[in-house]
Amino acid sequence: MRLPTLPRPLSLAGQLFAMQAVLVAVVVAGYALFTYVSDQRQAEDAAARQATAVARSIADSPSVRTAIRTTDPSTRLEPYALQVMRDADVDFVTIMNPSGIRWTHPDRRQIGRRFLGTIGPARHGRTFTETYTGTLGASVRAVTPITDHGRVIGLVSAGITVQTISARVQDQLTALLGVAGGVLLLGAVGTYVINARLRRHTHGMNATELSHMHDYHQAALHAVREGLLMLDAQYRVALINDGGRELLGVGGGGDRDLIGRSVAGLGLPAPLTGALLSSEPRVDEVHLTASRVLVVNTSPVSGGERRGTVVTLRDVTELQSLMGELDSERGFTQALRSQAHEAANRLHTVVSLIELGRAEEAVEFATAELELAQALTDQVVAAVSEPVLAALLLGKTAQANERGVELVVSPDSRLDDGLLPPELSARDLVTILGNLIDNAVDAAQGTAGARVTVTAYASAAEVVLRVSDTGPGVDPAHAGLVFQRGFSTKPAGPGGRGLGLALVRQAVNRHEGSLTAVESDEEGEGGAVFEVRLPLRTALGGGG
Repeated sequence: MRLPTLPRPLSLAGQLFAMQAVLVAVVVAGYALFTYVSDQRQAEDAAARQATAVARSIADSPSVRTAIRTTDPSTRLEPYALQVMRDADVDFVTIMNPSGIRWTHPDRRQIGRRFLGTIGPARHGRTFTETYTGTLGASVRAVTPITDHGRVIGLVSAGITVQTISARVQDQLTALLGVAGGVLLLGAVGTYVINARLRRHTHGMNATELSHMHDYHQAALHAVREGLLMLDAQYRVALINDGGRELLGVGGGGDRDLIGRSVAGLGLPAPLTGALLSSEPRVDEVHLTASRVLVVNTSPVSGGERRGTVVTLRDVTELQSLMGELDSERGFTQALRSQAHEAANRLHTVVSLIELGRAEEAVEFATAELELAQALTDQVVAAVSEPVLAALLLGKTAQANERGVELVVSPDSRLDDGLLPPELSARDLVTILGNLIDNAVDAAQGTAGARVTVTAYASAAEVVLRVSDTGPGVDPAHAGLVFQRGFSTKPAGPGGRGLGLALVRQAVNRHEGSLTAVESDEEGEGGAVFEVRLPLRTALGGGG
């Protein structure tokens, strides 16, 4: 048995349209009713004022007083009253004696009969108005005394029937209903247009669906480990997830402190800020923060006009460190391959000397080669007995020799094993010294007497690492740029250039050290000198 399908709730736009349509209808209907009641009251008040004005005008007329003094007042007053009715647009004018006996009336049969209504206040000299049902039906009437030297000699009543007043209001009501209908139609059309646009923006979803989507959106946003940053058209933060705050290092105050802030005011490194402010998309760009290496992708959001930018951030700090180690291992492998080739040549030489019966020369040749290799190892280990740095220097020496550059450990070097505190990680030291040596070998390669000199020593307060080369030196114009990511005076290779020194600066800053680059002051040497000073008492932890 197939269960009946429940009707889908109205979309949010549909619900709002229905609610707004009912609201507009209620408001218009209420306003129309209020206006009708108000107009009815105002029409009755206007009729009372009109009747009072007519009655007083008749009471003040000298010809009326003269006619009252005659033996037959009706003969002169009746035509006068009918003329006033036509001219003043009232339904009746009744002139009577102080006792209420009519002298005039629109219906001549009522002349001589008693006036129907209240006359007491008028007989005492006061004008008043009332709504009363008389011979012509319900009417709004005014009654006023006719006086002669302070004595009441007659009364005047002028009135407008309620039927006439209703007819006047009816005309106004017709116009009011037309206006109300036009307002209702205009409100319905406007509401429909607005809600049609809302329906497009909400994709026809109802409030429950939008609420569920928001919940899913929030859950997905905070579950993603990668950083996600959304900027509006003015490059202000519109949205950022937990990963983005962590990777950018701006998560201290939470979302409320970040939303609405300009990217330029987040305190990010200048190259990264420039990438986020760019109107052009960026694809897999590598940028450095104070402690991380990030891959940044940006994509503008546009729909006929620029609406903002979506930024994704990936942390490749560990990957970059592993890539550096892999490059070192690859270099060591190449050096070992070359040394194996050279060792094979030397072994063939020894074998050939023995075959020629020159055993003594063979022993001397082999001994000399062993002493040379041992002397290099002894020299490095004697200067730097810290095992990780010693291994790094031996490997870099072999690499430099392969590229035609002599790597020398300065006699001033002294870095004993166990001297460095645990906070100063071996990985950071390898990052710093390895990248400085690579940069120096690149600079010295191809120059006359190409040489790189490494000095490493420690005092009670700091560790000093100094690398000098015989290359072209540092252009003073570029002294402040050499440590920025992407800066290089050499052509870019397949993997890009300009990242090594930036990684050095990142590691040095992490340990609150100092990094300088100057031209060598040794006569005839030329080249550049890079010096790193890492304080031992305030070293901060963290490798890579």
